[in-house]
Amino acid sequence: MKQTITTIARLARRNAVALLALLVALSGSSYAADTVATKLRPRNSVGSAQVINGSLQKVDFSKKVKGARGAQGPQGAAGPAGSAGPQGPKGDTGDPGAPGQTGAQGPQGTTGPALLRSPPGANVVTTVEVGDVSGTSTTIGVDGLGLISYIDFANNDLKVAHCDNLACTSSAKSTLDSLTDTGIYTSVTIGTDGLGLISYRDVTNNALKVAHCDNIACTTASKSTLDTGGEYSSVTIGTDGLGLISYNSGAALNVAHCDDVACTTAIETTLDSGGLLGGYSSVTIGGDGLGLISYFDAGNGDLKVAHCDNPLCTTATKTTLDGGGGDAVGDYTSVTIGADGLGLISYHDQTNEDLRVAHCNNTVCTGAILSTLDSTGQAGLYTSATVGTDGLGLISYHGPTGLKVAHCNNSLCAGASTATLDSGSVNDTSATVGADGLGLVSYASATLDLKVAHCSSTFCVPYFRRR
Repeated sequence: MKQTITTIARLARRNAVALLALLVALSGSSYAADTVATKLRPRNSVGSAQVINGSLQKVDFSKKVKGARGAQGPQGAAGPAGSAGPQGPKGDTGDPGAPGQTGAQGPQGTTGPALLRSPPGANVVTTVEVGDVSGTSTTIGVDGLGLISYIDFANNDLKVAHCDNLACTSSAKSTLDSLTDTGIYTSVTIGTDGLGLISYRDVTNNALKVAHCDNIACTTASKSTLDTGGEYSSVTIGTDGLGLISYNSGAALNVAHCDDVACTTAIETTLDSGGLLGGYSSVTIGGDGLGLISYFDAGNGDLKVAHCDNPLCTTATKTTLDGGGGDAVGDYTSVTIGADGLGLISYHDQTNEDLRVAHCNNTVCTGAILSTLDSTGQAGLYTSATVGTDGLGLISYHGPTGLKVAHCNNSLCAGASTATLDSGSVNDTSATVGADGLGLVSYASATLDLKVAHCSSTFCVPYFRRR
């Protein structure tokens, strides 16, 4: 009962206050709003007058009331790095930077070996060894100096001479093989290892042998026996980097393809047989990368060529280029490749005692243009053909006046200028072009001394001058 009376009293008091506010509003009285608000303020609440400035905290305000923004606090510690995002597109290339400064000059290198050039206008002829020599062949080593293989018949030795200078006015000589009766028909080339490779015949054992030089000067060599026969051998390096040797064996034309750089073993193949074939063989690598071999068919008196069908030369296409009609042609052959990539073959015309050349019509040499270069009589023995720095053929040979050279007038070698380098009878000539671009010819003189002639001009003509 007491609680009910208290509730009624509270309601009466609230209604009285509301009625009083209504009457004030209707009467237009200036009764202060704060007074009304104060009267209407809930119990235990405070107004502005009761609050000390700056004393209120954030928690003292209702969540519905937004307080003033405080000052910015200090920056917090950086959070962990996020994972890398995908790579963006490549930007434009920037402008090139300025070139750096030139570095300091390096120390001067050691002086190389002296390379003696021949006096202006004079062909230089030098005697390399006095004695009974034959079977000479010459090439240029990786040091730019001549390397000459030959047979010392007086001592039955296979020997080499390594030139000390471009003109080969002096040389160092070494014995590579010594048997009871050794080697004829030597041929030398430079392998892909920069060392000399020499093919020759071991007469005592009737065998084809090779000597692989142990160093650039070829003071020593490792020797291997490849096949029987071995007469008229000629060696070159194929596009596979291995030696390819043509030779006569049992009246047939054979080739040996080396199995390794030192040619310790080889694959031997007979390319042409059934007659007196394979004499005076000469091999080179054609513009198509395959072997091209010129040789003499003694039974028919013909000049022939064999074009290898593959790098191993296990088969070949054979063609007769000159002969027939009673003429005997084709001995003392030598083949090289001209600047046009086609074979150029020098050889002897036995019937007319002339120097002749055959320029192949194609890489297989199924036909050729034939020309006579020297018809002075007793010309064309012991020919050796190479190509000069002018791209034209240079041919050394025995002529009626001694050692001669013919310089072709054009790539076909339809004509040539000739010059005599040494007087007297000569044999076994071998021509190459030195590092100075001039001809270097090794040969055996009339007294069977090993000699070398260094040309003073591209034409090998003494005192030649252009105007």
